[in-house]
Amino acid sequence: MTPTTADPANTVGIIGLGVMGAPMAENLLRAGYNVIGHDISEAAVKRLVAAGGRAGGDIAGTLAGAGTVITMLPDSPQVEQVVLGPGGVLEHAEPGLLYIDMSTVRPETSRKIAEAAAAKGVRALDAPVSGGEKGAIDGTLSIMVGGDADDVEAARQVFEALGTTIVHVGPVGAGQTVKAANQLVVGGVYALIAEAIVLLEASGVDAGRGLDVLAGGLAGSRILDLKRQTMVKREFRPGFRIDLHHKDMGIALAAAREAGVALPMTGMVAQLIAAARAQGLGALDHSALLKVIERINS
Repeated sequence: MTPTTADPANTVGIIGLGVMGAPMAENLLRAGYNVIGHDISEAAVKRLVAAGGRAGGDIAGTLAGAGTVITMLPDSPQVEQVVLGPGGVLEHAEPGLLYIDMSTVRPETSRKIAEAAAAKGVRALDAPVSGGEKGAIDGTLSIMVGGDADDVEAARQVFEALGTTIVHVGPVGAGQTVKAANQLVVGGVYALIAEAIVLLEASGVDAGRGLDVLAGGLAGSRILDLKRQTMVKREFRPGFRIDLHHKDMGIALAAAREAGVALPMTGMVAQLIAAARAQGLGALDHSALLKVIERINS
């Protein structure tokens, strides 16, 4: 059901209008929502206003009249500051507000925020996403949601404006745990594709044609579909930066430690991503793991 302007739940505040947040805000506008945005970047706010949204000015202004507020921020410290800090979301929130954190943060951060939100009568969900910048632009994100089932249903219409796969995966924090699992798989696939390219080229085989075959068989993946051509061409324009994937692998390793399990492949991939960052590749797309594998073999 498309929201109507008469519906008081039709207004969404969004804090964080970066690579992911900006196109998400625009998809909410296209779905008929009134969107109020806030970001430390003035240019990002101007982009939202040009698309038909409103500038919140600050956190209080972004919450004013919004039935739902979304944060899409880089890491746990930023989310905690924006939500729990002085002048933050919970300081200005009215009881009944639906707060959705769509950032990728530590599961314990989500639980900490949900506990503080409940004390204020605010409903909190953790709903990290997968699909990268293209998924955010196309509105085809996968959204993994942790929290109360009734709150998930209350947020479903908002989620449907942003993604095509929306799954309630468990209680608060579960969304972040699933996202950690997602990121370890994504990192591992990138590393293996990088190794496949190095092997193919060193053997005198056309890597582009070789990956075309892999993409059509059991080795096929969404990453091969989207990235094999740019990887072979060594085009690493960031859709999702090495720096952010490095942060996410830290979350995955911490989650493994908390769960008491050993994830040896995850540890190896985390080290490769750390190496990429140490080599000055942090601002490149995570497919730039190929450069690390090439340097190992040079």
